[in-house]
Amino acid sequence: MPAILLFTLYLLFATMETATAQPTVSAQSSPMTTLSFRLGPGQDLKAVLDELAQKHHVAAGTLLTCVGILTDVALRLANQDGPTVYQGHFEIVSLVGTLSTNGSHIHLAVSDSTGRTLGGHLMAGCKIYTTAEIVVGLLPDLVFTREPDPTFGYKELVVRKKKK
Repeated sequence: MPAILLFTLYLLFATMETATAQPTVSAQSSPMTTLSFRLGPGQDLKAVLDELAQKHHVAAGTLLTCVGILTDVALRLANQDGPTVYQGHFEIVSLVGTLSTNGSHIHLAVSDSTGRTLGGHLMAGCKIYTTAEIVVGLLPDLVFTREPDPTFGYKELVVRKKKK
């Protein structure tokens, strides 16, 4: 009898969780190829990534890794309208996001000489000091677009299979 009671309680709990759960996420898959490159002194990180997406007709891509150092950093911080600019020497500790000719969304985290870390939305004006070593993943079976989301009205990522 206790096993039946436990099973009944389990079903009741599972039903309650399902009733309040968020909708199931629809995910798409694709094989991946990569582009690897190095940026040099004075290049603008965002400008180069935007140019790369256009030049290589990137319908769907992702930043896999980036290490390097910047002298100027321009970030749009959380819930701010415009960029905040920092000058000095900053190690790139993370560069993540999606790339597409239809619109990219990239976040950058950097640390200063004390280890203090700053992060936000990558903006134009992030200048390479010595180097940036970057690997981009290309997803040839997908297309990334940006469409208004009814929740807040921002243009958000929509992932679709590429039409053959």
